[in-house]
Amino acid sequence: MADIIFAIEIFATVTGILYVLLEIGQKNFMWYVGIATGVASAFSFGIQHLYASMSLNLYYVFVSFWGLYQWKKDSALLSGGREDSIPSENIHLNRLTGRTILFSALGLVIGVPVLYWILDFVGDSMSWLDSVSTLLSIVGTVWLARSYYQQWYLWILADVLSAVLCFHSGMYWMTLLYVIYSVSAVYGCYHWRKAGKYVG
Repeated sequence: MADIIFAIEIFATVTGILYVLLEIGQKNFMWYVGIATGVASAFSFGIQHLYASMSLNLYYVFVSFWGLYQWKKDSALLSGGREDSIPSENIHLNRLTGRTILFSALGLVIGVPVLYWILDFVGDSMSWLDSVSTLLSIVGTVWLARSYYQQWYLWILADVLSAVLCFHSGMYWMTLLYVIYSVSAVYGCYHWRKAGKYVG
């Protein structure tokens, strides 16, 4: 069983690295890779009794379908209806509104304590860190699907916290993955701001 768990962590790390590279380039194939990474990561976190991170990765699996639809729609808008006419260096962006920021902040302020209480009740091994990183990641995924470049700021924080969580849980391959995610998020923010074109 230990060998299987180790192999799944390696798989999640490799596909996770591929995922973030595709995310930086805003390639639609990212969402398919995200499904595989989400399933493998959910298993790894479940074994460690990190239930919020496990549930988060299952959420990634389901939200990938919506994200793929949203990105294809935005690509078509940017290209005047022809997705294949978009230069590969262009990133389609939407403008982050004050309303989105407000609702996201409210979700974090209300959601983190509630999730902490639930996780503590079910015996999560790191309730506080797990709840904060999970809620940041949920908001970050919604912002990613909507192509807000500011999503990278959320991912930098969420990935650093997740790296700490994995390290303290002895999940060293997953720690490596989240360190790579953190560094990639810094570059991703720069790249999206430089190459991004607003849809509207």
